[in-house]
Amino acid sequence: MNNLVVVGCQWGDEGKGKLVDYLGEKADIIVRFQGGNNAGHTIVIGEKTFKLSLLPSGILRDDKLSIIGNGVVLDPWALKKEIDLLEKMGITISKNKLMIAENVSLILPFHKELDHLRENLAGAKKIGTTGRGIGPAYEDKVGRRSVRLSDLNNPILLRARLERSLTHHNVLMKGYNKPEYSISQIEDKLKEITSFISKFSISVWQELNDKKNKNKTILFEGAQGSLLDVDFGTYPYVTSSNTLAPAASIGSGVSAKRVDTVIGIVKAYTTRVGEGPFPTELVNDKVGEHLAAVGHEKGTVTGRERRCGWFDAALVKQTCILNGVDGIAITKLDVLDGLKELKICIGYKMNNKSYNFLPTGADLEKDIEPIYEIFEGWHECTVGVSSLEKLPKNAIYYIKSIEKYVGRPAYIVSTSPNRNDIIEIKNPFER
Repeated sequence: MNNLVVVGCQWGDEGKGKLVDYLGEKADIIVRFQGGNNAGHTIVIGEKTFKLSLLPSGILRDDKLSIIGNGVVLDPWALKKEIDLLEKMGITISKNKLMIAENVSLILPFHKELDHLRENLAGAKKIGTTGRGIGPAYEDKVGRRSVRLSDLNNPILLRARLERSLTHHNVLMKGYNKPEYSISQIEDKLKEITSFISKFSISVWQELNDKKNKNKTILFEGAQGSLLDVDFGTYPYVTSSNTLAPAASIGSGVSAKRVDTVIGIVKAYTTRVGEGPFPTELVNDKVGEHLAAVGHEKGTVTGRERRCGWFDAALVKQTCILNGVDGIAITKLDVLDGLKELKICIGYKMNNKSYNFLPTGADLEKDIEPIYEIFEGWHECTVGVSSLEKLPKNAIYYIKSIEKYVGRPAYIVSTSPNRNDIIEIKNPFER
């Protein structure tokens, strides 16, 4: 079977958790390759709801190996809290079930404080971060002053890493009129977590490239969405990592040659958390209120309300090209039940020019106007429908129109939050 990368093709929150959990049943190894605990996904299994931020979705299955790759920035205290919570819910997590790249960079207390300080100072110009310290941790990684997981069991090296990092951060704290951090303060805090976190530490790139795993199927799980990519997203309202499919290789140590298929996850409409451009947003609109209420549109990690709008095919086509998407999975089709009219954005008008993509710097433009195709809605209920043929005719036409405008076939359609309510049109693991 193919190795598969699962990415969000909008601004995140597309329902990747459920899809990765569903697809993970067919994989042997599930790898989280970027992001941090600023991302979140919700998985509903029977009467239980699991909210994950760092752990790969495969962690809920006893027969799967879950891996946190080197492309992630890891908050060890947040991870422990998440593991403790899952174990209280009956999910056993051992070092044979979870592996963490020894070269993963850690999120430390000063990263989170700096994140909050910057956002508060920015005021109306804030980016809308989660305040989890993700950005500052990635800055330290690129600035070559990170503390990595492998450093925790080497006190001399750990102190040297902290000296370098705090030389930088204490200057910033002084500038914000905040108390400086001491090395011993961070060392003491890390000692509390070292024995717990170190048992999961391993050379992930070697594990994934070991002969014993050569014929095993790998599912690579991305966080956030493609439009939050630090290079190709709606900059500067983006995350601090590359969220596109090619990052799966770098963020795990697996050759790009072993990535066979990319599936892009999209909602049947569009949402966004935080600040930044959103051409199809429905502001003070009854349909937007419907999408938010019926779709339970609140962030898994922060609880922030998501902004809602019509499906933007122009943006999804753009991200499908960037990711090399082979097929898409459409989620939350059922949220559109009962709407009389639906719209799909197929391009934009801005400054008397037409575009079939979102121009760079469009966040500075206030007069960007979406170009819409209009469709009839449906009154029938799609919740739990298990085959494409049983969907309302207008729903099928809507799906086919999405395929047409984004230029990719639909492999999967999700019709409720439940893990089993899936219409599989094509198995993404099959060539």
